[in-house]
Amino acid sequence: MLDVPHPALTVGGIFHRLDAEWAGLCADTAVQAAVADWLVADQLADAVADVADSPVRALGPAQLLAALRPGDGHRRSELTDAVLRALLRRAAGHGRSATLAARVIVQAMIPAAVRIARGQVRPYGGRSFDDIASVTVAGLFELARSGRIHPRPGRPAANLSLDTLRYVCRELAADREDRAQDLADAEELPDRAPGPVLSAEAAEVYAAASAAGLTPPGPRHEAEATSARLELLELVLDAMDAGALTPDDGRAIAWHYTARVPDPEAAARTGTTAGAWQRRRSRAVARLTTALQLRPTPVL
Repeated sequence: MLDVPHPALTVGGIFHRLDAEWAGLCADTAVQAAVADWLVADQLADAVADVADSPVRALGPAQLLAALRPGDGHRRSELTDAVLRALLRRAAGHGRSATLAARVIVQAMIPAAVRIARGQVRPYGGRSFDDIASVTVAGLFELARSGRIHPRPGRPAANLSLDTLRYVCRELAADREDRAQDLADAEELPDRAPGPVLSAEAAEVYAAASAAGLTPPGPRHEAEATSARLELLELVLDAMDAGALTPDDGRAIAWHYTARVPDPEAAARTGTTAGAWQRRRSRAVARLTTALQLRPTPVL
């Protein structure tokens, strides 16, 4: 029975996991038979066999992938486009055959996915390469199944790469905005006046924050010692201890959300511009929330 897994979406070497999964698909006789039937039905079997230097009866996922890799010559490009369009049409269908077709497309697009993921690591600081790679692979799979690519003019691989890049940028930008809003909302949380216990805890937290450089020098900027702000300071201190935040990252968050230092003043104190300071804070917020997602307790 044909059993096709969805792309492995766990972080930590996702492309290696996809390659390992692909080796299993290539060894599956049911998958080999399905691919051979596709190529015969789409009248592409002879051309693919020629490119892969394989008899038609031996065609399978490996030979199909060889035809999908870019090659020299106009005829080779035409074949690659034709095979990819045929796969995209199948992937837009239903059932295991459509899932398998999308999985083949993902494997063929891995070089493009690697380039896309690498290109987004720096603009979206705080997200690891494997994290962004997982978003990229998910986007590739979703777009392959959508049926939106194969009717377009032009090279289908280029169209798929462009749509995937847009998908990744949109997902990462939305995620970054959501994370920043989570911390901004903490400023508005209602809280009771601090009692003796909270006051003692606040003193300890502020002492640790001061030792870590999370309180600005000069005239004291101190927001009300609400539990939400104290918890944020504790989270920042924990993230710094764990290496998830640098001291500069911690200051960027703490000065803004707990000490309420205006951006122009903070920028002047650190020898930078207000815009650069805001960008640092945005990246730091993303790093902090990524670290918090690994914890069993909810964020803020």
